[in-house]
Amino acid sequence: MAAKPKLFYFQGRGRMESIRWLLAAAGMEFEEEFIETKEQYEKLKKDGCLLFGQVPLVEIDGMTLTQTRAILSYLAAKYDLYGKDLKERARIDMYADGTMDLMLMIAVAAFKPPEEKQESYSLIVNKAKTRYFPVFEKILKDHGEDFLVGNRLSWADIQVLEAVLMVEELDASILSDFPLLKAFKARISNIPTIKKFLQPGSQRKPPPDSRYVEVVRRVLQF
Repeated sequence: MAAKPKLFYFQGRGRMESIRWLLAAAGMEFEEEFIETKEQYEKLKKDGCLLFGQVPLVEIDGMTLTQTRAILSYLAAKYDLYGKDLKERARIDMYADGTMDLMLMIAVAAFKPPEEKQESYSLIVNKAKTRYFPVFEKILKDHGEDFLVGNRLSWADIQVLEAVLMVEELDASILSDFPLLKAFKARISNIPTIKKFLQPGSQRKPPPDSRYVEVVRRVLQF
């Protein structure tokens, strides 16, 4: 039996969380090794595991993969979550890249000083309302299907749901003006593998707290 994918990252969301989501949605079990010290990180670099000296790192199918986008693309293709043809794949890429921009804003804000953090979160909520969520509301209206691309689950659906839930943590009423996106959220959340990942005790990580920020700063020395 093939070994489970193994994920190397900090014990928190960051750039690894979308990878966890994609594996979980595909129904795949995975192992995690959490980086807690500078020594662990330096050993991965010394062993040649980190192509550009960066995590996330995923061991899968006899390979060591780095670079978040490359890992996500590989997993989406491997688990048939990447559309039926190049045209669908291009749309999935657009939607995934757009939501990744939004999620990275949230991830970066966690490292800002307390006096700047709330202002950053307010700006992110405003961008979600005015730039990102209207796009997906329109896509759902124009497409008229349960999913964003084609009529089956794809990487785009999974990542948009992840982004929606992250913004809802900042503003619980964010979907009040987006009824189709609200229905989409409920629909995708009830897919069995995703529903399982959303339950307490899963490998889904909570919003970044002060300990997560402190560990990342210490290991990466910034």
